[in-house]
Amino acid sequence: MRAATRGTSSRRPERSTPLRTCVGCGRKAPKNEFLRFIARDGALVPGNSDSGRGAYTCRRLACFERAASRGGFNRTLRRTVRVDQDLARLYTAP
Repeated sequence: MRAATRGTSSRRPERSTPLRTCVGCGRKAPKNEFLRFIARDGALVPGNSDSGRGAYTCRRLACFERAASRGGFNRTLRRTVRVDQDLARLYTAP
């Protein structure tokens, strides 16, 4: 007698959305709910399609400000970056 095998379904598994963590508040959520930043030439810049280490924040200004003031971007990107406060414009509605 053969034992039944598990997981041999012919259905393809559903793709899961990658989870990321906000560097401001620590909330975990699907990647598409966050804004992504990278370090370029020692400065923090938005980087949705650029490769390399990225830091994510919720789409709330408070999370961006908290990450900037507490060194969350530096810690996550593993380097010192200049945080331009003009990036806050990404969080305001047009």
